[in-house]
Amino acid sequence: MQKKIKLIDVAQLAEVSKSTVSQYLNGRFDYMSEKTKERIKLAIQELDYVPNPIARSLKMNTTKTIGVIVRDITGFYTSRTIRGIDDYCKKSNYNVLVYNTDFDSEIEAKSLETLYQLRVDGIIIASSGKNTQLIDKYISNGLPIVHFQLEHDGNEKNIVVSDYRKAAFDATEYLIKLGHKRICFLTQDFQSMKSRKDRYLGYCDALEKHNIGVDKALVQYWHRESGFVQTPKNMLDALNPPTVFFTQHLPITTELLKALNNENISIPDDVSLLAFDEIPMAEYLKVPITVVTQNPYEVGKEATKLLLDNISNNDAPPQKVIIPSAFIKRQSCKDVSN
Repeated sequence: MQKKIKLIDVAQLAEVSKSTVSQYLNGRFDYMSEKTKERIKLAIQELDYVPNPIARSLKMNTTKTIGVIVRDITGFYTSRTIRGIDDYCKKSNYNVLVYNTDFDSEIEAKSLETLYQLRVDGIIIASSGKNTQLIDKYISNGLPIVHFQLEHDGNEKNIVVSDYRKAAFDATEYLIKLGHKRICFLTQDFQSMKSRKDRYLGYCDALEKHNIGVDKALVQYWHRESGFVQTPKNMLDALNPPTVFFTQHLPITTELLKALNNENISIPDDVSLLAFDEIPMAEYLKVPITVVTQNPYEVGKEATKLLLDNISNNDAPPQKVIIPSAFIKRQSCKDVSN
C-alpha cells in the first residue's frame, strides 16, 4: 500500500513548520519569502502531496461542497436543472454531490442524513414533502437548504419554482380562444402539493374568466405506478368527450402519446394536445406538440445563487423565487371555433 503523505512530511522536506505549509496551502503569503514558497512547492510536487479535504474543512468550517437531492436524475427537467446548478457552482468554486431518490422518501431521508454527515455547506432539494421535520431540523442546526421544482405546503423557507398558475392559465386561455370548451386536465393527485394545485387553479381561472364551468369529469388522473385511472380511449368514447388533453407532466404526456398511437387516434384531427413541460426531440414528432416549457437551467442557477447567498449570510431573509415559463405553439392544437 502506498504510504499516505501527511502535512508534516511536506514540512520536514521543505525545512519549514507545519503552520507555514498550512499558510501556503491556504494562500496566505504575506510574510513568506519567495525561497520558502518555492521549497514548499517543490516538496509538495516531489511527495505528490494531496491535502485532506475533510481535515481542511474541519479547520476552515467549510467544505466548498453542496449537495443536490433529486427524484430522477435522468429526467429531462432534472438533468437540465443539475446542469444549471453545476455551471453556477463551477464559477463559484464549489463542488456538487448529487443524490437520486427514485421517488422514495426513505432514500431521500438517508441522502439528507449522509450529506449532513459529510458537512456539505448547503443542500438543494426537490423534496417529496415527507421529510419536512428532518429538513427543518437541519435548517435549525444552521444548514442552508433550498427547495426547487416542488412546493408542498407553501411553508418552504427558501424555494425556486416556475410560475405554474400563470402558465396553466395562459395555456388554458389559448385553448379556449381556439374554441375548446371541453378541456381535459390530465394530472397527478394535486391535493397535497401546492405546485400541482397551482396548475389546476390556473386552469380554473381561465375557465372562469370565459364563463366556462369546471366539469369534474374533465379532471382526470394518472399515477406513476398504475397509469391512467381512465384510459384515454374511454375518455374519448364518452357521451360528451374532451376535444383536447392538457397534460401536466412529461411522464403523463409520453404515456398519453403511446396510448393514442396504440389506438390509432390522430393528433390533432381526433383530439388536440397541449403539454406542460417540453418533450425531448419534439421537433421530430409526426405532429410537434404545443407546450408550456419551464426554464430548468435558470431554476438550477437561481437555486444555487440563493443557496450560496444563504451560506455566506446566515441571516438572509427567506425568499421565494418564481421563474417565468414560456409557451411554444406548434401543430398539436386544432382550431375548433368554426
